[in-house]
Amino acid sequence: MSTGNSANAFVISRYRFATLLLVVVVAGMSQGLLLPLLSILLERSGISSDVNGLNSTALYIGVFCTMFIIEKPVVRYGYKKVIIAGISLIAVSVLLFPVSQSLGLWFALRLLVGIGDSALHYATQLWIVTTSPSERRGRYISLYGMAYGTGFSIGPLGINLLPFGDAVPFLATGFFFLVVLILVLRLPNVLPERAKRGESAENRFINAYRIAWFGLIPAMLYGLMEASMNSSFPLYGLRIELGKEWISLLLLSFGIGGLILQLPLGIWSDRIGRKPVLIACGVTGAFVFAAIPLAEDRVEWLVVLFALAGGLVGSFYSLGLAYAADLLPRTIMPAANVIASIHFSIGSIAGPIIGGYGIRYVSPHSIFWILSGAFLLFAMSGVVVFRFQSRRTST
Repeated sequence: MSTGNSANAFVISRYRFATLLLVVVVAGMSQGLLLPLLSILLERSGISSDVNGLNSTALYIGVFCTMFIIEKPVVRYGYKKVIIAGISLIAVSVLLFPVSQSLGLWFALRLLVGIGDSALHYATQLWIVTTSPSERRGRYISLYGMAYGTGFSIGPLGINLLPFGDAVPFLATGFFFLVVLILVLRLPNVLPERAKRGESAENRFINAYRIAWFGLIPAMLYGLMEASMNSSFPLYGLRIELGKEWISLLLLSFGIGGLILQLPLGIWSDRIGRKPVLIACGVTGAFVFAAIPLAEDRVEWLVVLFALAGGLVGSFYSLGLAYAADLLPRTIMPAANVIASIHFSIGSIAGPIIGGYGIRYVSPHSIFWILSGAFLLFAMSGVVVFRFQSRRTST
């Protein structure tokens, strides 16, 4: 009887994990498509790059605001119900984009997409991280990152549906959300572990920062990189006279690079530790971003550099979250997930604004200089702080 129960639990666990990965694929596909698609449609309408970038921030403002309240609904109603709410909100909002190209309406819809995206990702991340065995956490969270990267890489290809009508990419995205919604409805609902009585939310957030700050910063860098590449890079590409097909191909190569290295980096981090892997990827990723402006008239080199950059920093969010999970008690992980999502939102809001203004007032290349400096600063801070800590420990 116990053998049958354990076998049944194993099947349910596998189905749940596979379903959550599919949800993340579709969510990544939606985000990977919406950012460049809406930027291109607004650019075509004559909207300036700085206003375009400001409008793009609405999605991440929605993500940011939701993070301050999302923990309570997940604890109270469970993972499944929050994921269903997130899927439904994104799908309805996406289907309303073709109704009008009003900047105000699109800002509001992007805000709603951000709220749904925030709910969906928070619940799926926490569900996967808290149910992963510690010795295989790097692999599990890498598969999560690969799922998101797969969708994010496929998403920009939806730009090529525009010749069939401006509404077609949005309708296709809505259909995929309907499919995963049906799969999620079959999952049993689960509630996360509650914090101990007397342990205030403030203490949990302070402890998460104190113990796992280095694992929480990568979320901000990932948000900055992702939003800059998908909101500002299409504008950069149009400025240097790249065609829409090349823009979508370069974004695809960026995502494919992340897919290729996501699992190997996760396995490597299980073996040698996540901190050295994060530092190494930060340093090398910084140099690759700095090299991109040097190859702007050589598309074949751009493809190689984009794939390298995506491979090196495309797993930053998932590796950082896995590192935080290594360091923190399970009851503090919901608070750590909130912090990581807030950091992601801050980076994502800053990315389009900095990118849009940089392209207009400084240089089309400024987005790559900013990304290079941010990743190099992160890696160097890790080296300096941990050397200082090791010296204090030895004395």
